[in-house]
Amino acid sequence: MSFFSSKSTISILGPAVLLAGLASGASAAGGVFADYAGYWSGEGTISVANGANEHIRCKATYAVDAGGDALNQTLRCASDSYKLEITSNVMSSGGSLSGSWNEATRNATGNISGRVNGSSIVGTIAGVGFSASLSLTTHGKTQSVNIRPEGGTDIRDVSITLRKS
Repeated sequence: MSFFSSKSTISILGPAVLLAGLASGASAAGGVFADYAGYWSGEGTISVANGANEHIRCKATYAVDAGGDALNQTLRCASDSYKLEITSNVMSSGGSLSGSWNEATRNATGNISGRVNGSSIVGTIAGVGFSASLSLTTHGKTQSVNIRPEGGTDIRDVSITLRKS
């Protein structure tokens, strides 16, 4: 059974959406995460191998340390077929990102890694039996995220747009 079955594919989205919150680069007042404390929401599309698309909605809360270099995220997403609840912890150092995540409804865990380059992030999400590449760009209070699972999965692409409340 693939990790990317219809009941578990969504587990990969949380870490990618977390990295979306990191993509603006350092603010004048603090580290790379300084501008992302607070509430975010958005929606997007999951594209599967048979060509079908499904709409997904997400809400996230970001808590940032005083220096802006550590972030804790709580994320909830839902669609007609998927539900997830993810908590993530990410650290930034010298333009590199690293951290961990846990998806409670499926008891899935993994690691997050990536690099910040201005308003963009290129990264990897990894867990037991899967990995995905991601790219994202931030423009003001809007973030565009694209996730591409690697290997033989039923998901081809995930695209999400988040907006800060």
